[in-house]
Amino acid sequence: MKILTLLGSTRKNGNSETLARKAVEGTDHTIVTLADLNIEAITDLRHTPEGFSPVDDDYEKLVTLMEEHDVLLFATPLYWYGMSGPMKDFFDRWSQYLRDDRFNLKEELKKKKAYVVITGGTSAKVKGLPLVQQFNYICEFVNMEFVDYIIGAGVKPGEILNDEASLLKAARWNEAFKEPL
Repeated sequence: MKILTLLGSTRKNGNSETLARKAVEGTDHTIVTLADLNIEAITDLRHTPEGFSPVDDDYEKLVTLMEEHDVLLFATPLYWYGMSGPMKDFFDRWSQYLRDDRFNLKEELKKKKAYVVITGGTSAKVKGLPLVQQFNYICEFVNMEFVDYIIGAGVKPGEILNDEASLLKAARWNEAFKEPL
């Protein structure tokens, strides 16, 4: 099982990254920090005669990585009760690449399993639930299986290590990720 972890935080070694790394430790995985890539915001041309134009950025590398992996693990801090900006830009570009004939992204996503890690303050376990629902709707739209989520409590770097329930769930995911498909 190959796991692609997409980190949405702009903070290095933050709580979302820490929890996601615990989940994939010792597995066949790739970790990408979206903020380290050049991902342009979408110019929505879906309903124009010319359609989308090619964009010279790093997004096509992500499309290839998504196609090559079995599991997509999305990790984001809870920013203003939603996903981070880099994660939102990542998903917005699906509007373009689900229509791009050079790739088979729409069909490939149907074969993937999605997991979500969200971290935020002490109330994140409740206030992060609408974001879980948003990820679920995204997965439904592309017919990708939404398997599970973790909402961890931690604001300052390292605080997630005090959230025993989230660490335990990440450890359970880790064991599951090590099992053959």
